[in-house]
Parts: sequence; C-alpha cells; structure tokens
Amino acid sequence: MISVCSNEDFIALSHVWRQILVENAKVVELGKERYPVRRTPKRALRQVDFVFDGNEIRGLEQNPETKSRWAQMARAGKKVMQFLSEGRYVANVADASWLLGTVRC
Repeated sequence: MISVCSNEDFIALSHVWRQILVENAKVVELGKERYPVRRTPKRALRQVDFVFDGNEIRGLEQNPETKSRWAQMARAGKKVMQFLSEGRYVANVADASWLLGTVRC
C-alpha cells in the first residue's frame, strides 16, 4: 500500500486533484503517463485510476451528500478529492491542502 506521508506524494496527489477539480481535465497527466477521467454511474462524480510510485491509486471526487466531514467541506464549496489504494482511503486533498484521514505518518 502507498505511504502518503512525503512531500513528493502530496505534490503528485495535489497535481491530480488540480487537473480534475480545478482544470476540469478529461485526462490526467502524471509524469509521462496519461489517465482518463471517468464519471461514477450513480452520482456522476469524477474519478481517475492511476499508478504512482508503483501503486495503483484511485482519485475520487467527494460525494457532498454523505455525512462525513469531507462531504461537509464539499457542501461548503471546497473541492475535495479522496484517494484510495487497495480499497482503503489513504489521503484527501481539499483546496490543495494535504488532509490525512486514516493514515498515520
């Protein structure tokens, strides 16, 4: 599983966040690789599957309709993206700030 505690990790994840939620990119460019941005079937939330440092990661736009603190931020107008690896949440980026959820550095 990815360890998302370094500055390099933050730069990569915030780069993905910016391309999708700020620039509304249809394709995320990370290094030399390109990854298509898709929409979830039910809520049409943006998501992207990509590889970073040998780890498969999914970036998922926060659903504002849930009861989490991340959803509360999204309802307040912040752009929030959650990142998952191996089916577990590993980090969140909200308005380009590094927000760790369940990860302990």
